[in-house]
Amino acid sequence: MVNNTFKIALDGPSGSGKSTLAKNLAKKYGFVYIDTGALYRTIGLFVARRGIASDDVDAIIACLPEIRIEMKLVDGGGRVYLGGTLIGDEIRTPEISKYASDVSKIPEVRAFLLETQRSIARENNVIMDGRDIGTVILPDAQVKLFVTASIEARAKRRYAELCEKGVETDYESVLNDMKWRDANDSGRKIAPAIPAEDAIMFDNSGMDIEETVNSAVEIIDKVYRK
Repeated sequence: MVNNTFKIALDGPSGSGKSTLAKNLAKKYGFVYIDTGALYRTIGLFVARRGIASDDVDAIIACLPEIRIEMKLVDGGGRVYLGGTLIGDEIRTPEISKYASDVSKIPEVRAFLLETQRSIARENNVIMDGRDIGTVILPDAQVKLFVTASIEARAKRRYAELCEKGVETDYESVLNDMKWRDANDSGRKIAPAIPAEDAIMFDNSGMDIEETVNSAVEIIDKVYRK
C-alpha cells in the first residue's frame, strides 16, 4: 500500500463475532488489533467497583480524572490495563456489559477514550472493532464492515464463550441482556451503533469462524491488495 496506514473498521452488535474476526484478520495481515469495547468495559468495571450506578452520569464524569487506563501493544494486539493491572475476563460478565453500554453513551467518556484510539491508528496498520468505528472513530478507514447475525445465533455464541471461561450464567440471561443492549446501543443519541453509509453489511449467521474469516478476506483483499 502507498497510504501511510491502512485501517479496517469492524462494527456491529454484541455477539456478532467481530472481535474474533478482528483478531484473526490482525494475525493474517500483521495489523494491530484494537478492542475498543474492552476500553469501555474497563471504565464500566472501574465505575462498578466504586459502587456507582451505571446511569449516574454526574458521578461517572466526576471519577474520570481518577481512571488510569492504558492500552499496551503486545504481539500485535491491545492489552488493557487499569491502574497498572492487566484486565481479563472480569469485564465480560453481563453486569459489566450493561455498565459498558451505559457509560459509552456519555459524551465525556467517549472524548476521554477517543484520542487513545486514534493515536494508535495514526502510527500503525490497524483493525478496530466496536460500535461506531466507521462512523466516528475511523471515518477514513479504507474498509468498513458492519458484522451482524441473528440475535439467537449471537446469544448462543456469547453463552458458549462465557461457559468456556467459567462464568456462571444461563442462555436466557445472555439472550435478554443482548436484546436490551441491541436496543440501547442502536437507539442512543451519542454515536449509535448503526452502519456507516459506505459500510459493507456482513451477515455471518450461518458461518463458522473459518468461513467468516475467509469471506471477510475476500472483501478486504479487493482494496488492500490493489
